[in-house]
Amino acid sequence: MKVRAYRVWAAGAAVSNVGTWMQRTAQDWLVLTVLTHSSATALGVVTALQFTPIVLLLPLTGWASDHLDRRRLLMATQAVQGVLALALGVLTVTGLVTLGQVYVFALLLGVTTAFDGPARQTFVAELVPETELGNAVALNSTSFNLARMVGPAVAGVLIAAVGTGWVFLLNGLSFVAVLGSLLLLRPADLRARPRPTATGRASLLDGFRAVRSDPLTSTVMLMMLLVGTFGLQFQIFVPTMSVAEFGVGSAAYGMLTSVMAVGSVAGALLAARRSRPGMAALLAGAAVFAVGLGLAAAAPGYWLFAVVLVLVGVAAQTFSATSNTLVQLSTAPHLRGRVMAIYLAVARGGAPVGALLLGWVADAVDPRAGLTVGALAALGAVVIGLRYLVRHRGLHVEHESWHVHLALAA
Repeated sequence: MKVRAYRVWAAGAAVSNVGTWMQRTAQDWLVLTVLTHSSATALGVVTALQFTPIVLLLPLTGWASDHLDRRRLLMATQAVQGVLALALGVLTVTGLVTLGQVYVFALLLGVTTAFDGPARQTFVAELVPETELGNAVALNSTSFNLARMVGPAVAGVLIAAVGTGWVFLLNGLSFVAVLGSLLLLRPADLRARPRPTATGRASLLDGFRAVRSDPLTSTVMLMMLLVGTFGLQFQIFVPTMSVAEFGVGSAAYGMLTSVMAVGSVAGALLAARRSRPGMAALLAGAAVFAVGLGLAAAAPGYWLFAVVLVLVGVAAQTFSATSNTLVQLSTAPHLRGRVMAIYLAVARGGAPVGALLLGWVADAVDPRAGLTVGALAALGAVVIGLRYLVRHRGLHVEHESWHVHLALAA
């Protein structure tokens, strides 16, 4: 926070993040309780439409992040997101909104965020020195999850008081803050970055080669694929448990997301303390996440479920922030945009498949079964991480008298 450019960016992004979480909460509530009769499948379709473009547009989004001016690219994507929120708000307030329209807006938002994500993730490298990058990435996550704590709670109250449409309109206005922060950044505030020489297909292939050639990066990607596809599906888990299992109202639903965000903020702050996180932190996050989802699936009531969500939030954010930082720090600066585009495609690209599957499981069996699937996926990620440590770091079992412990090769 001692860097002026980072302070300016973080202030604008914090306001916009609160609005984004307000919209996510309102959109899920609109689909589940107004446009359908608690259809988790419909909610899964919305999620699928929102995340599929991240995979389909990968050749373009990675190229754009590395070759275009990231500040101008972010101004464009943030402005479009604001317009989409305002348009959806107008349709909802006037009573004209339909499920099909929500599907269209989810797809358009997905296309926009496909370009926004890699640029936003790597833009921080232009604001702070390389030595501060790990801390800056973790603080970005802290801001995002503070917004997750505030936004859903505010949205729950506003939905009950004035309806979902006004939540969308407020989110649209919140983008003024982040656009203002981007305008306030001076050219001298931004750090020069090396420009890639490859273009077109060769440019994207360079990103894939960088991932494939580094065992750590490829392992992190594979772990994130499992956890992102089946575990980080809170937009399915929390609404379906709220409505189908506990039968609570919009305010209590919004509070669940905020409670989980308390844990997420704690996890992000813990990650910010580490100058260079390693595989141990990633494995710990995945293991605790698996246990947390298992406990959530077994929770008999609303309040115990809420308490467990704090643990889930800590673990999820530890895993997410650590994986993000490991990938960025393991990648050459001139390849970072393309590699992060691949990372985001892996992290979020599996979400459409996971959302559709978990939505179907929640409808066909119950929401608890979906949480169980997520727990098993996180356990699979732990196995993959251990395999990396055995093959590339010499992890082995040592015996000393009656004591048995794990150790890495010297």
